[in-house]
Amino acid sequence: MDEYIEVVLPIPIEKAFTYKINPADAARLRVGMRVAVPFGKSKYYTGLVYTLGVTAPTAYEAKEIDLVLDEVPTVNETQLKHWEWIASYYMCTLGEVVRAALPGAFLLESETVITANKEAEVDEEALRDDEFLVFEALQHQSSLRVQDIMAIVEKKNVLQLLNRLIDKEVIQVHETLQEQYSPKMVSYIRLDAAYDEEDALEALIGELSRAPKQRVAVLSLFQLQGTTEKPVSLEKLEKESGVSRTVIRSLVKKGVLEEYQLRKDRVSYDKDSDTESSKDLNPIQSDALENIKQQFDQDKVTLLHGVTSSGKTEVYVKLIEETLEQGKQVLYLLPEIALTTQLIERLQSYFGRRITVYHSRYNIQERVEAWNNVLQCREKASIVMGARSAMFLPFKDLGLVIVDEEHENSFKQYDPAPRYHARDAAIVLGHLHKAAILLGSATPSVESFHNARTGKYGYARIDRRYGEVLMPEIELVDISEQYRKKRMKGHFSERLVEEMAEALEHSGQIILFQNRRGFAPIVECTTCGHSPQCPNCDVSLTFHQYSKQLRCHYCGHHYGLPEACEACGNATLDTKGFGTEQVEEEVKELFPEAKVARMDLDTTRGKHSYAKIIHAFEEQELDILVGTQMVTKGLDFRNVRLVGIMNADALLNFPDFRAHERSFQLLTQVAGRAGRTKDRGRVLIQTYNPYHQILQQVSSGDYEAMYKEQLYEREQYKYPPVNRIIKITFKHKNYDQVNEAAEWFSQGLRNAFRSQVLGPEFPPVSRIRNQYIKNVLLKIPGGQSLTQTKKSIKRIERSFNAISKFRSVRVIYNVDYV
Repeated sequence: MDEYIEVVLPIPIEKAFTYKINPADAARLRVGMRVAVPFGKSKYYTGLVYTLGVTAPTAYEAKEIDLVLDEVPTVNETQLKHWEWIASYYMCTLGEVVRAALPGAFLLESETVITANKEAEVDEEALRDDEFLVFEALQHQSSLRVQDIMAIVEKKNVLQLLNRLIDKEVIQVHETLQEQYSPKMVSYIRLDAAYDEEDALEALIGELSRAPKQRVAVLSLFQLQGTTEKPVSLEKLEKESGVSRTVIRSLVKKGVLEEYQLRKDRVSYDKDSDTESSKDLNPIQSDALENIKQQFDQDKVTLLHGVTSSGKTEVYVKLIEETLEQGKQVLYLLPEIALTTQLIERLQSYFGRRITVYHSRYNIQERVEAWNNVLQCREKASIVMGARSAMFLPFKDLGLVIVDEEHENSFKQYDPAPRYHARDAAIVLGHLHKAAILLGSATPSVESFHNARTGKYGYARIDRRYGEVLMPEIELVDISEQYRKKRMKGHFSERLVEEMAEALEHSGQIILFQNRRGFAPIVECTTCGHSPQCPNCDVSLTFHQYSKQLRCHYCGHHYGLPEACEACGNATLDTKGFGTEQVEEEVKELFPEAKVARMDLDTTRGKHSYAKIIHAFEEQELDILVGTQMVTKGLDFRNVRLVGIMNADALLNFPDFRAHERSFQLLTQVAGRAGRTKDRGRVLIQTYNPYHQILQQVSSGDYEAMYKEQLYEREQYKYPPVNRIIKITFKHKNYDQVNEAAEWFSQGLRNAFRSQVLGPEFPPVSRIRNQYIKNVLLKIPGGQSLTQTKKSIKRIERSFNAISKFRSVRVIYNVDYV
């Protein structure tokens, strides 16, 4: 009798699909195992076994699974529950969550492979030029991929070409599954067992007297084996002995040495296993720790509100120690990959090799190894540290979840789906594991602080810096006055230049913050006023001086800077505004002796680029670091005397209800990089409006005043945390169609929810990658059921999709939009 299982496919479809299995597979299959299954006409996907022992489907005939890919489940049942919650809450499909959660190497998809048709006789004269090129290539290679054929004929669309070749029986097309993960094997060398006895070894050394290099290799190996209990790698022997690999290989051929291979993790920390004990806490930290533990005893999510450099990490370390003593796992989430670079060294000094790091800069092979280490509960995965994707790992016994810098909007995933907030999803994960949950920040989000104030969260406070170090002195510089008096040097006020000179004179380091990368956001012709625009998006192109290019930061479109205006032909191009590149150039002109580096998306694209810049700044090889918000997030530099904020107004004047809250957080965080040791740091904020309420609150460090003011405004205008928000985005390449579709959908929402609907409205950038965008905001009052609201929206969507002209319009949901 046939048996059936439900399989979740990593594609955006609403339901799991039912497949037929044979009795042998039925006996070994378990929920969470991967299976290769056919889907559609000829495609194969990796699916996850979702439900066992289901009935045969009535709507379609179930296909048989092709292959069982796992011996044990890759995904555990707690993970699946968590992913179901994410799919339900953030209004996406479970398949989209699976695709986001699993490392790419686990998601084998079939690839179209083209081979020559050996049985047919091909008339070469009847072939067109492009057809002959493919035919000729297949005489030299057994198979080609679609990408290979694109390269051969130099065309992007080769579908018609392939169809013609199939019709002429020149080629055959089939789908194949490609395994992407392969373990890393390292070659090791040891003496052959025949030379274990001392006499045999002495005789060997005598025999090798005529081959001095081989003799050196054997003696070096003998010495290495005597000084370490670890196996000796081929690479290490080659380095220590100074002889070539060829000499070592010849000894292997003679049977003197034996070569063998061991599997090695791609991500490993080769530091000594000795660890130091954690630092003693000061009285304020100890009180905070006790307070946190009391809140944990009441099963409360707890917010640790500690000023910058107050020693929150040391409190985390104490909690991690206690969790590890109970034999449980720890998840430590950070908003920025740059932070993992610095924190890993600090935590390693306490916990040695018990740490696994997981984020998007790791390649697919490294991510698979990290996943397997967590799945198998290996000691090296006792503490998992990473950006938001680390939350998806297969924890079995999670005891503590720490979300550091919880206010950061980097925790929110924007594209593609699921558009989840890692802080909120991590809280749900912690509840599923019955783990303790701690949120930490010097500038908590209004939502989290509101939850603490209303008793939903526990709360602990550290209001002084570690070691009684004073908070930095913050000064607001009125640059409109400086421009009027002609005291500006480029984009630097006289005060900022003076303070920079003094800091450098005292061997202090400087951080300069400008939240825009590139050289200048606008290039404009001073004759006709024309500014180069992106052909795919409604934005001007940003000038990057380093590469002499105009570049779109939305779609990546770029070309070389023209010598003359494209509209009037005059060579009168000038730049407006400024980015990190321009700041870096001006600094080099003002302080030619200083060593300057830049930290933004352009300079940190490489895998180890973060680590190199941070390490150079920590070691004081750099004097001045220019950066975007990457430099603001929790980095700990001991010698920074001065922080300069180039233009605070760009943060404040932003069309978003969270703009003022984010400005306060960003400015306070970047100010917190200054004066983290005994010398008091200074912060200079350049602004056209020094009397702005937020800037006054930043200069006095008054978080409470900012919170009260923001909460009052949110209550007046019904924004979070008082109301919830769902943002619905419509995308289409046709302007009229997106307009009509958004209007129809929003009318449906108004009928259901009346005045809670805002829009539809075009955003400031209303076209990206040739797709027009229109947004609708739905405000949901506290007493209204979120589940019922989502069901109503989905009902409207079903009616919307039933209208044929709207089917091509993409509808995107962003729950708890930030």
